[in-house]
Amino acid sequence: MPNSFNRTASGLLAHLLRPLLICACLLAAALAVLAIAAAPAPRLAPPSRNLQQSAAAAPSSDRFDMQVRSDMFAGMAGDHDALDRAMKLCEQALTSDQKNAAALVWHGSGLVFQAGQMFRSGDYVSGKQVIIRGFKEMDDAVALAPDSLTTLIPRGASLLGYAQHSTDPERAKPRLLQGLSDYEKVLGIQKTQWGSIPAHSRGELLSGLVEGWLRAGDAAKARAYAQRIVDDLPGTRYAARAKDFLSASPAPAQIDWQCIGCHAGAGR
Repeated sequence: MPNSFNRTASGLLAHLLRPLLICACLLAAALAVLAIAAAPAPRLAPPSRNLQQSAAAAPSSDRFDMQVRSDMFAGMAGDHDALDRAMKLCEQALTSDQKNAAALVWHGSGLVFQAGQMFRSGDYVSGKQVIIRGFKEMDDAVALAPDSLTTLIPRGASLLGYAQHSTDPERAKPRLLQGLSDYEKVLGIQKTQWGSIPAHSRGELLSGLVEGWLRAGDAAKARAYAQRIVDDLPGTRYAARAKDFLSASPAPAQIDWQCIGCHAGAGR
């Protein structure tokens, strides 16, 4: 189990988050989806389905994720001072409001990353305690804001990364399924404004679902989401990649798609 936890947490947040020691790229890609929360949602969308009113009512710079994510990503890439700042910002926000769901989910993600550092240093006892606390904080955050992209996306991205790097797939599977549920809920919330969301955001969300369902053993669901990429994002690198997956023979048992567009152009 120590080796499993070590690998698992050391791969944690990357793409959206990829090699975790840099988990920053998994969350970053996932957060590309979250970026649209800063824009007002279409009026015809039911209020309960809009990420929206809190995010639309406040400037994007006032959203907690916009305040914390640069330091959190830098910290996960190796900047210890930046990670300390990000965690302290979360802790300060939680001191002021224990039910600040955005601060709680980011703090939980940070704890899981820190647990990985503990495992790598050989401190398995502390690492296990910290990773359990990190999972609980993310779960508590989603319980506080169950329909908010600001909690669903960070937790979903973190859990998909956790499962991706776990050396014990069966142990990680419940968390994988939870992450997939978060992503599918995000897809539902975005339904009425899907066509207006940037290709990068849609492509990363759907790509995570393809990878995740394939890892969970449901090739039919994975192929259905790959076909949706082809249908929804024609002419993009996402569609080209999905076509390659769908036409591959034999069909791949797993895939490890890198983020498209976090560090280079994603569009057409």
